[in-house]
Amino acid sequence: MRILITLLVVLFWGKTILAQTPSGKITGKIVESTTNNPVDFATVALVNSESGQAVKSTRTNLEGIFSLSALPFGRYTLKVSFVGYDPLNRESITITATNPQLNLGTLKLSPGKTNILKEVVVQAERSNIQLGIDRKVFNVEQSLVSEGGSATDLLANVPTVGVDIDGNVSLRGSGSVRVLIDGKPSAIGGGDIATVLQSLPASSIETIELITNPSSKYDPEGQTGIINIVLKKNKKIGINGAVSLSAGNLDNYNASTNLSYRDKNVNIYGNYSFRYGTRLGGGYNNTLFFGNNNIVNNNMDGRRQNTGNTAKAGIDYFINDQTTIGLSANINLRNSGRDEDINYFYRDLSSRLDSTSYRTSREDDEDTGYDLSLDFGRKFKNQGHELTANFSLGQSKENEIQELDQQFFNSAGTAINNRIDRRTNDGSELSKNYNVQADYMLPLSKTQKFEAGYRSTFRIEEASQYSEKYDLALARFRTDYTQTNDFNLEDIVHAVYGNYQNQVTEGFGLQVGVRAEQAYLNTEYIGTDTTTFLPTLAKGRLDYFRLYPSVFLTQKLAHQQQLQVSYTRRVNRPRGWQVNPFRDLSDPNNVRVGNPNLRPEDVHSFELNYMKYFSKFTLTTAAFARQVNDVVEGVQTRLNSGNSVGQPSGDTTLTQFINLTKNRATGLELIGRADFSKAFNVTGNFNLFYNKFFGSPEYNIAPNSGINWNTNLTASIQFPRNISAQINANYMAPRVTAQGRSKEMWGADAALRVDVLNKKGSISFNMRDVFNSRRWGFLTETSQFSRESQRRMQGRMSTLTFSYRFGQSDLQNRNRKSDRNNNQQPDQFQEEGGF
Repeated sequence: MRILITLLVVLFWGKTILAQTPSGKITGKIVESTTNNPVDFATVALVNSESGQAVKSTRTNLEGIFSLSALPFGRYTLKVSFVGYDPLNRESITITATNPQLNLGTLKLSPGKTNILKEVVVQAERSNIQLGIDRKVFNVEQSLVSEGGSATDLLANVPTVGVDIDGNVSLRGSGSVRVLIDGKPSAIGGGDIATVLQSLPASSIETIELITNPSSKYDPEGQTGIINIVLKKNKKIGINGAVSLSAGNLDNYNASTNLSYRDKNVNIYGNYSFRYGTRLGGGYNNTLFFGNNNIVNNNMDGRRQNTGNTAKAGIDYFINDQTTIGLSANINLRNSGRDEDINYFYRDLSSRLDSTSYRTSREDDEDTGYDLSLDFGRKFKNQGHELTANFSLGQSKENEIQELDQQFFNSAGTAINNRIDRRTNDGSELSKNYNVQADYMLPLSKTQKFEAGYRSTFRIEEASQYSEKYDLALARFRTDYTQTNDFNLEDIVHAVYGNYQNQVTEGFGLQVGVRAEQAYLNTEYIGTDTTTFLPTLAKGRLDYFRLYPSVFLTQKLAHQQQLQVSYTRRVNRPRGWQVNPFRDLSDPNNVRVGNPNLRPEDVHSFELNYMKYFSKFTLTTAAFARQVNDVVEGVQTRLNSGNSVGQPSGDTTLTQFINLTKNRATGLELIGRADFSKAFNVTGNFNLFYNKFFGSPEYNIAPNSGINWNTNLTASIQFPRNISAQINANYMAPRVTAQGRSKEMWGADAALRVDVLNKKGSISFNMRDVFNSRRWGFLTETSQFSRESQRRMQGRMSTLTFSYRFGQSDLQNRNRKSDRNNNQQPDQFQEEGGF
């Protein structure tokens, strides 16, 4: 509360300074000269007549209206531009203390004579960063270093986002982040988002949205917010399409195509992507067990192969200017294989070799998943008054076969014939998702708006595993009832929300809201008693009601600056593999088990955001503070379980998910883009944060804290003869965990592209992990053992890609009203109003 009060004082102090700064305002409306229809999203720029420097710019709204405020007194030229129209200049505009506000009335844009009835070729590129009131939008279509890669590779190059060796995504250093596809959770991949991202080609993605402090309108799931991946959906008039082919070393191949047709009544679109990807990995675990001073070292090499077919198709029908209905489907067929070889070395404290073992693991997966979505939109008479609804369902079915074989040897290298651990696991998982929601927006006045909505989500999972273990005495496989089980889960959330927005003054706005949720998490574990061989049943139930308030206060300052302070309450709910009490023995020296008694994390998040627009530089900064109560962590302990797990001394570790008391993080985030010229720009970000785990006396977990930081830099340059290049570099410093710290990691990617065939085609070459430097490792310290571990990532990989675009975009005959109904771009920072 002290932090919030301090931020509020700073906010209102800035408001007072703004009130004392002399400023003016210019308003007007842009229409077509032939039809008098409003021109929405036209660019309006104000240039100082003496210096020739751009002072401020904006875009017209849906009614063609623009407003430029907080302007210093002086003489200006107004420049209006829109693709397909002749530029419009209005000179000798003067703002003085006696005449601070000017209404220029209606300004008319004339169609460009050279473009009438001809194809329009748009050569300008969108900025790769767009700032919304509650999100940062990254246009990733221009990411050369990710061409031919997967969504995992693409996310690794997005500022503030991190991806580990297994494809798990983190935001601002926390892995507790909600990842959505087209605004909804995906059933594809059984809810395993890492699997989905690795099989999804980067070429199918249009934008990535980061919502670090979502309002009450959004699902409060996730510690650090939401990452929304927006798939491509062509909106151009006429027939348009593209094809892309990629080939890379290490057996990586991609192919994708998309096609769309649109007129004033209907938009039909579809795309198909094929990906064959190989990921090489490896690393080591070195563990010293205290007490008996045993040392267990292992070296591992692995190979993951993924074949994915992804298709999306949809249709939007514009019933009239106010009503739109849409139907879309997304299907994914995936086959994957995972091979891993592990060499174990068992030593005493003097490093004398006691024995060794060699373990092979072979795993094959088949996954079929789909999502279906029905959308409805209705716009009423008053601008901003609308109703939207969605019903979606998805299903994913996965079959998995795993073969494990471990052979033991004495110190001389001779096989120990009575020491063999051999087993097979046959598993299946069925996951179903349902989503029902409706959102209603009601303008109360020109400066006030009320939003309300309802949402229910249902996630049902059914997992089953049948395991057989080789019996040396009988020389055959027998059912292993300790590893044969069924696990069922129901995750149900019902929610209603309300948001109130008010632009109190020209510069100050507020938004307050609350979301009420009733949540249920029901689990059912079915096993077999190894003594009686009768079924056993263990049920878990989590039933809780919570309110999630949110407060946003925004103050616009002079010279294109904006300040915002916000508070939200969030939640991080336990997931299937975290609550499943089944013991995973894929690595018998490192056993993993879930905890059906986990409580959801309770997250309180504060942010202070500052945005500044310069003529050639955009800067956004955020200071944040976050406290997580009942924080969920995978805690490692020593487990003495005898030779049953294959370790001669019986020393192994158990990773179990528990609730620690709390975690507190504070930090500073900087993101900037500098346009040094039309041909050269640099985007960079820097994150510095302090993390403190308060530990858990119940589990003998001591407090741990430290300062962590990471940075990312992307440079793009345009050369003559349609050649462009891009370089990306990132560094992650060591960061603290509940039981130790992670190791540093760094890497660089580079790409070169040349446009061909009148810029309808392109050939690009990129290299990821240029220096083969990306490693992911941890140092773990407990009262029972000490461990150093490291895994290497994909390694250096080169990809050659050819892309070709075709079609037309007849902007002169464009139906604007239909386009407005279908516009799904995020709200951008407007000159009038903070929301």
